[in-house]
Amino acid sequence: MRKLEKFEKLVEALQELPTIGKKSATRLAYFMLMKDSFVGMKISNAIEDALGTIRLCSSCGGMSEDDLCFICCDESRDESLLCIVENAKDILLLEENGLFDGKYFVLESLEELNISMLEQVVASGIGEIVFALTPSIANDAVILYIEDKLKEYTVNYTKIAQGVPTGVSLENIDLLSLTRALEDRVRV
Repeated sequence: MRKLEKFEKLVEALQELPTIGKKSATRLAYFMLMKDSFVGMKISNAIEDALGTIRLCSSCGGMSEDDLCFICCDESRDESLLCIVENAKDILLLEENGLFDGKYFVLESLEELNISMLEQVVASGIGEIVFALTPSIANDAVILYIEDKLKEYTVNYTKIAQGVPTGVSLENIDLLSLTRALEDRVRV
């Protein structure tokens, strides 16, 4: 008797997605194949279509279906504000919640950082750079590096606030976050 090789291959493929373990992958594969094959076909077509269409915006590095993304094409955005994020997914989060009205620049990694592209963007009239990076010592070093590379420009630098998340008790906060929360305390 032959093993379910194609089913196992699908489970293994699904397991390669972040946060999907063997149980979840098996449950998803079973659902798509045995319970609702239309959903499986719909997902397959959506993935194929997205893989053939989605690319990086040539200006900010965000996700786009064209050379420039919808944000870079939007003339109503604040052209003097630039938010530097770690990846294109971060832009989606900020946009979904309407939290930022300026332009973006995706960092991805320091090794791949295109300083000349960032300089071009900053030279176009940026007055403030907001660093929306995950709080860490490594990212603090990245911020200092970028500030140093852009020192010839008159730009204000800010970063997103950090500290104690709402609803989390102090005993569950890491020391660095607690220290920053105390250092950056505000008047009430």
